Amino acid sequence: MNNKVILVSSDQLGRGDKELGESVLETFFTLLKQREELPAAIFCMNRGVFTLTEASFVSVHLKELEEKGVEVLACKTCVDYYEVEEKLIAGKISGMPYFLDLASKYEVLTIS
Repeated sequence: MNNKVILVSSDQLGRGDKELGESVLETFFTLLKQREELPAAIFCMNRGVFTLTEASFVSVHLKELEEKGVEVLACKTCVDYYEVEEKLIAGKISGMPYFLDLASKYEVLTIS
């Protein structure tokens, strides 16, 4: 997993029921943080930036992954669009140029 960047493009996993999708996404990150091998980075874009706010249970897991050394990033354009900069409790703001740099070095696993 350390050769991957996880791209989080939504605040839920899948296209079905919103509550189910949020729960499945939380389970994904709960299990991910327990693994010995962690991703190089997690980049949140579009509605994925909401996973970095206290409105999402996922934020707790992303904060823990950040504390374990995983680079957790939020797309600046998306943060500005949704006006969530003051609500971020995990991650740091970054831009698409940096994501492109990451994507050129690591395999991208998209969560949507």
